[in-house]
Amino acid sequence: MAVVKSKLLKQLSKNYPNFLKKDLEKFTEIILKEIQRTLRRGERVELRGFGVFSTNKQKARISRNPKTGEKVHTPEKKTIHFKMSRDLFNKLNNEKE
Repeated sequence: MAVVKSKLLKQLSKNYPNFLKKDLEKFTEIILKEIQRTLRRGERVELRGFGVFSTNKQKARISRNPKTGEKVHTPEKKTIHFKMSRDLFNKLNNEKE
């Protein structure tokens, strides 16, 4: 099951009932926008204990349409790379629920 922003906000409001929902929503939005802006500038985002977001460039290339087999020009584009922290890795692999 995926975590969507609405479920994340519900969980935050449940865990922190003294904060208003609109404040939690605004706080979450600010964090996500700042991550987007930083990645757009080509810088990396490091969240200690969670992981690192960075961008990679994919070179322009000639690819094929799998349905028709015709050649298609694919322009250069940026992709996001995520590397989880060692702490998160250990929690995912060593914790028994």
